[in-house]
Amino acid sequence: MISIIVCTYNRDAYIYKTLECIAKNGVSADDYEIVLIDNNCTDNTVSECRRFQENYPNVHYSYFLETNQGLSYARNRGIQEAKGDYCVFLDDDAYVQPDYLKNLNRNLIQYPDTVAFGGKITPLYESGYEPDWISPRLVPIMSAIDKGSSVVEFTGNAYPIGANMGFKKQCFNTVGMFNTALGRTKKNMLGGEEKDMFDRIRQENMKILYFPNITVQHVIPKSRTTMDFVRKVAFGVGMSEKIRCSGNAKKYCAAILKECWKWCGSFALAAWYILSGTPAKSKAILIFRWNVTKGLLTRKKYTDD
Repeated sequence: MISIIVCTYNRDAYIYKTLECIAKNGVSADDYEIVLIDNNCTDNTVSECRRFQENYPNVHYSYFLETNQGLSYARNRGIQEAKGDYCVFLDDDAYVQPDYLKNLNRNLIQYPDTVAFGGKITPLYESGYEPDWISPRLVPIMSAIDKGSSVVEFTGNAYPIGANMGFKKQCFNTVGMFNTALGRTKKNMLGGEEKDMFDRIRQENMKILYFPNITVQHVIPKSRTTMDFVRKVAFGVGMSEKIRCSGNAKKYCAAILKECWKWCGSFALAAWYILSGTPAKSKAILIFRWNVTKGLLTRKKYTDD
């Protein structure tokens, strides 16, 4: 059985459709369960979840309240409550396609040794259009990914994205749970908990696969298409990397050196975008890089405000 874990915090505008898209996949209810983790929602999420349960009584659905604030806490609670052999994580504003579960089941049968995997994520802009500053380098901050039409292994610095990723539950006994010092908490933009998890999986020489036929649409509100969002998420990326290196001076120095190399690439990209007549992309690249560096070097503590 597959456990689909949805961790939610104040997404009452999206959570019902997220759950409904799963329920409308047309596979046997015995093949999957939905585990909903409420991370202290203060909006109408509870009533929306109750409405879903009333409208889809045959779905194996469980609701849990996780009072420890933070996405990593919520994900760890989901793992603890899951009854399936596989744990699939979906964002609370991500809509699976109608063949998602059918394709996932086929993939897991075809690749039985799969320990971790991710799927395709396409952005669904509420504004109706993609911002002019988006470039391939910055697509991941939209929680979007497309690695083509074939099953391939994630290698190098490539990882699945949390809006659509999964794990064999047994692997957590080997690599441990999500790092609660990382990941978003209320309004902060910390991350890194997914990279941290996948790094531990790779250290155990376990493969991470990309399944192109398990696709979700991820809602992108207007607030995530601004330069202010780019600054905040970039600072969070840098700060998260600093936390990951905490207590390891050698690892932290290596991260700084790596950031210097990334600056070289960013300058080259920015120049290319200017020459190609797309200055907005150039500006966004440099703003992102500058704020990642600030987060990596900052001495202040990241808060929820």
